[in-house]
Amino acid sequence: MTSNTQNNQQQVERLVVLDTETTGINPKEGHRIVEIGCVELVNRQLTGRTYHAYINPLFQMEQEVIDVHGLTNEFLADKPLFGDVANEFIEFIRGAELVIHNAKFDVGFMDHEFQLANRGLPNTGDICTVTDTLKVSKDEFGSPKTLDYLAKHYRVDKLIDRTYHGALIDAQLLAFVYIEMTRRQEALNLSSGDQSGDGQDANAIRRLTNDRPALKVVRASADEEQAHQDRLAIIADKGATPIWQ
Repeated sequence: MTSNTQNNQQQVERLVVLDTETTGINPKEGHRIVEIGCVELVNRQLTGRTYHAYINPLFQMEQEVIDVHGLTNEFLADKPLFGDVANEFIEFIRGAELVIHNAKFDVGFMDHEFQLANRGLPNTGDICTVTDTLKVSKDEFGSPKTLDYLAKHYRVDKLIDRTYHGALIDAQLLAFVYIEMTRRQEALNLSSGDQSGDGQDANAIRRLTNDRPALKVVRASADEEQAHQDRLAIIADKGATPIWQ
């Protein structure tokens, strides 16, 4: 295997943006997953590959739940059980980094369904890593934000028709949000970017030549030196120590 091939393989980053629709908010109260939607990204680019499944929860949902996702009891009556789709679902997400908004909710339901299948299926954490964009939004904005808020903030809310909050629809929207949310990270990656005219990476670190002009050194004056020492004395009186000492 050549070094170029190895480098190409190392640069591949597979993400799966995921969302679920459920019959309620707590799997411990018997609620189940009724829809799974996944969108694949490789190196932050949409590949067009998706995973989508409707699932029969084996009980009648209340109308207030149906009003949220638009999936009726009649529509789900002939759909497969979660155990019937579990293996193909696991194979789609295996080894990927899952991107989920409020991951605790979706992963909790997924792990509950894996256990109910009673076939020795792994938990989500055993086959995937997880990035929670709800936590990312808290770091970015100071408080957690809804998917609707983020979609409007990043101006991608018009890209998807969300009359109903379907799992695949929301996964597609979250994929657009995630791309915009992490765009600055891509810009700061010094090993990525467009190639320059000489075939070199335009963002790569470039060493200066030895014959470059000498840098101008601006030294502190005597008054500035004294002011600095006075400030250090104040810090010492307060019992603190500068981080460089």
